[in-house]
Amino acid sequence: MRCRERGAGRFLRRHSVRVRTARRHHSLDRARDRNAGESIVKGRSLFVLGGARSGKSRYAQSRTEETGLTRLFIATAQAFDGEMEDRIAHHRQERGGAWKTIEAPIHLAPAIRENAAADTVLLIDCLTLWTSNLMLAGFDIAAATELLTDAIADAHGPVILVSNEVGLGIVPDNTLARRFRDAAGIVNQRVAAAVDEVQFLVSGLPIAVKQKSRG
Repeated sequence: MRCRERGAGRFLRRHSVRVRTARRHHSLDRARDRNAGESIVKGRSLFVLGGARSGKSRYAQSRTEETGLTRLFIATAQAFDGEMEDRIAHHRQERGGAWKTIEAPIHLAPAIRENAAADTVLLIDCLTLWTSNLMLAGFDIAAATELLTDAIADAHGPVILVSNEVGLGIVPDNTLARRFRDAAGIVNQRVAAAVDEVQFLVSGLPIAVKQKSRG
């Protein structure tokens, strides 16, 4: 009888350990699944700023890939010359075949509204070129920016945007360049106010500027 009791006790202890282990694994799996969707942003949108060659695009791409969602790259660049064509081709090759790419050099807000989805993460690179395109084409930048921030707020899935910080250098020496600097700075301000998270890249390292906790 004692042998059976001891055997039953050992069985119950082993069973209890297995149950606790299974529960821990289940909790870890749930945390991983939850974090997979939240690693991109604290809320639903992320704005990545930085200077030239600061690592902002690489960082934004990495945050996009961490989500495990379908990846859609929305390109604002226009290939006006051979060098730009080479740059675009190089970046497309770097992203690889797991990405889908569409072009929206002017009409960015409609592109977000048409493609945002719960199972898709949008990466928009970059707002600096978009601002330049609007200026050269004679569009109302303030109105276009308002449409953009509304589209970000209404998006049914996560959105990541990239832009250059253009206000840290010397004052440009010509009127057009000063107009562009001012316009780009205002676009950045409006977008930063609209998103849930802002990261500033310096020498490849992110500095958290804004983080909004999920309520």
